Amino acid sequence: MFHVEPETEMTAPGPVEPPAAAAVVFGERLDKARLYYTALATAGVERGLIGPREVPRLWDRHILNCAVIGDLIPQGVRVVDIGSGAGLPGIPLAIARPDLRITLVEPLLRRTVFLAEFVAEAGLDNVLIVRGRAEQAGVKKEAGGADVVTSRAVAPLAKLAGWSMPLVHEHGRMLALKGISAAEELERDRDDLTKAGAGHAEVLECGVGVLETPTFVISAERLARAERRAERKSGQAERKSGRPGTNRPKRH
Repeated sequence: MFHVEPETEMTAPGPVEPPAAAAVVFGERLDKARLYYTALATAGVERGLIGPREVPRLWDRHILNCAVIGDLIPQGVRVVDIGSGAGLPGIPLAIARPDLRITLVEPLLRRTVFLAEFVAEAGLDNVLIVRGRAEQAGVKKEAGGADVVTSRAVAPLAKLAGWSMPLVHEHGRMLALKGISAAEELERDRDDLTKAGAGHAEVLECGVGVLETPTFVISAERLARAERRAERKSGQAERKSGRPGTNRPKRH
């Protein structure tokens, strides 16, 4: 595993006006969010990190959709974003929440180069980039022990839990950005989360009242061993009684 340094300076075309919600979410750091929009709309498209059809909805569907999960994260903690890709959700989170220490984990060189260029251009001194896969021993050694692990469109929940839980300390949390079917995915994979050492899983809605379409997040906590046994027994009791877990999204 290694840190990635930028190769070239990223050029920025003229400014793009963001939606009103962006000022609420990013506040004084809105200019950095604008710079990120430009990077995604230009270099991101040219290098195949973002599809051209996504450009008209970069603000709502991608940048703001990711940034609002900051409402779920305490002050000053360490966050690892796995399968970061073009930097979603890690970069919007780093812009909106400069108090967080964020590590972006991404295996592909062209993506890590893009991330390094943008981080340098935007002056995001709270971001570290590590090239590798979340399940690799080197990544676990360098990025492990985090307070929160984030992800977006990386893998099905069962597999995601197996990658995320080893990277957080006990009682640390996985925050997986999902679509409107998040509750169904949680119900389907709840047993696999338990096997991965996760518990207290729930679906949360972020950005309610700020975004036109809220962000759905599956939150799960890494449990201590004794708590894992209790979680398994609880799940078994629910199945025997025919009473499924409560997956109705909670609003934030």
